[in-house]
Amino acid sequence: MRGLLCWPVLLLLLQPWETQLQLTGPRCHTGPLDLVFVIDSSRSVRPFEFETVRQFLMGLLRGLNVGPNATRVGVIQYSSQVQSVFPLRAFSRREDMERAIRDLVPLAQGTMTGLAIQYAMNVAFSVAEGARPPEERVPRVAVIVTDGRPQDRVAEVAAQARARGIEIYAVGVQRADVGSLRAMASPPLDEHVFLVESFDLIQEFGLQFQSRLCAIDYCSFGNHSCQHECVSTPGGPRCHCREGHDLQPDGRSCQVRDLCNGVDHGCEFQCVSEGLSYHCLCPEGRQLQADGKSCNRCREGHVDLVLLVDGSKSVRPQNFELVKRFVNQIVDFLDVSPEGTRVGLVQFSSRVRTEFPLGRYGTAAEVKQAVLAVEYMERGTMTGLALRHMVEHSFSEAQGARPRALNVPRVGLVFTDGRSQDDISVWAARAKEEGIVMYAVGVGKAVEAELREIASEPAELHVSYAPDFGTMTHLLENLRGSICPEEGISAGTELRSPCECESLVEFQGRTLGALESLTLNLAQLTARLEDLENQLANQK
Repeated sequence: MRGLLCWPVLLLLLQPWETQLQLTGPRCHTGPLDLVFVIDSSRSVRPFEFETVRQFLMGLLRGLNVGPNATRVGVIQYSSQVQSVFPLRAFSRREDMERAIRDLVPLAQGTMTGLAIQYAMNVAFSVAEGARPPEERVPRVAVIVTDGRPQDRVAEVAAQARARGIEIYAVGVQRADVGSLRAMASPPLDEHVFLVESFDLIQEFGLQFQSRLCAIDYCSFGNHSCQHECVSTPGGPRCHCREGHDLQPDGRSCQVRDLCNGVDHGCEFQCVSEGLSYHCLCPEGRQLQADGKSCNRCREGHVDLVLLVDGSKSVRPQNFELVKRFVNQIVDFLDVSPEGTRVGLVQFSSRVRTEFPLGRYGTAAEVKQAVLAVEYMERGTMTGLALRHMVEHSFSEAQGARPRALNVPRVGLVFTDGRSQDDISVWAARAKEEGIVMYAVGVGKAVEAELREIASEPAELHVSYAPDFGTMTHLLENLRGSICPEEGISAGTELRSPCECESLVEFQGRTLGALESLTLNLAQLTARLEDLENQLANQK
């Protein structure tokens, strides 16, 4: 880390309190630093263990040079949601910080570590919350303390945080998952990942740093000659290369390793270097095609898709962000274009709001950007009102739906987390009468009977459920299998997705064949009746 930041002495303070009292000598005064502690307060952290974490935080504070122009400190805690205990701008006195930490009440729910990192990146380290502006080049450090396996993904959001200049220390206690700690922490991992056996030992993980020097920042002398980045260590300056580069034998210069940056790889989603070669990757839920570059999508037909998203107060803001991320993962496996799949989004609570109609966006990137910009409504759960809005407005030509004469399948996907406060039966039935293929996705306290009433038949292919928002991603496989059956669970059955144009052609072929057969039978029956009439006439 650049500047006069001295983590070795900071970590010395993690020793048992009795040992700390025996330390003497001048304090290592750091330069300006923005420091945010990200504390796991999930239900797996027992009360006495959380009390140890509380004492651990206050012990760290006593060794920091706290002040508006020195170290600013913020604390957030997380479980299934994220809560700011106090932001960077809140306190300039250590006593006020300790008082807030003493009053801290654990959340005692799930373990959404990825959500906490995203909050730290977007909110806790924002200028509005007290972080120094980027142009001031004040180091930003996050210390994550957790005791379990995250219930969401951490690698991607942690990489984004590091790319924004946040240095991440991952401290795992007892049941913590080492792989997740390594995915979160900044390089070099042996200096940023710590694992201790119990909460009682959390103060001791800094003992390995006792021999480190703190008085000199070697990189500040400016004579290290590192091509990319200098990192100060007890033995002197050490050069690091940016991601995708290798340090050369001279210990200073860097050479590009990532072939993806130097060739026209043609990968649709992501290129990954492997030594002297590279290969293409697709996002989760999509498969690499035979050309080795493109990713499969629901390309076999056209569809008009309207998503009805529950924005009631029971969802809660943090979970609503997860819902938006889930919607964008659905968009990832669709071929969004004016001629292909069109996507519209409606949010409902006590009222209904069209976030964007079917005809507004022509690319997946535009749709995903619009989804991220959707603001949470809160209030009630009027699912019936939302279904009525969808039937009467969302699939109208004025909203961008294609004319019925074009036979473009119409698909509605309802996402809800609870019981509707109004009747759904009339408009759920009306939607299916209008030829809309309905899918129902329920989370948490969603009512199975309502999901089945909303969904088309058979319910096994049109109803999905997840016990909580953190486990929604497994539903993508079911939805992809339904909307793109050539890859999913309904392959080989008579029920075909409206997204598969081939199934429509097959249906039309069977229908025309049946009509031709019926016409021939009618002609034969007519001829037979005429013969009978002639025979009766002759008998008279």
